Amino acid sequence: MEKIRIFAQKKRKMLNPQIGFHSYYVYILANKHRTTFYIGVTNNLKQRLSKHKENIDLNTKTFASKYNIQFLVYYEKFTWIQEAIAREKQLKKWRRDKKIELIRSFNPTFEFLNFHFE
Repeated sequence: MEKIRIFAQKKRKMLNPQIGFHSYYVYILANKHRTTFYIGVTNNLKQRLSKHKENIDLNTKTFASKYNIQFLVYYEKFTWIQEAIAREKQLKKWRRDKKIELIRSFNPTFEFLNFHFE
């Protein structure tokens, strides 16, 4: 009986990698003038926003720091990392006007949303 219980527990862990209840985010950052966008995925949006700002402050050679992209204008929350990665890839293929339309549907005034994750 004990062997069956251990097997069932292992199988549940394999089927449900969400033990610990993680959340994953697809996010869009913009520069101050809202002219350049960066799309990313993370499991800790607060920490990731901080890292983007740190890269700018340290003048690290990244796309986001090169264009001073640090302002959150859009995000989506997912339970499964696979869904989040698929959505990130989908958004990266979109034309600029479609991305702007998506942002406006969520954030009509293009307000910077960083304060939600401070």
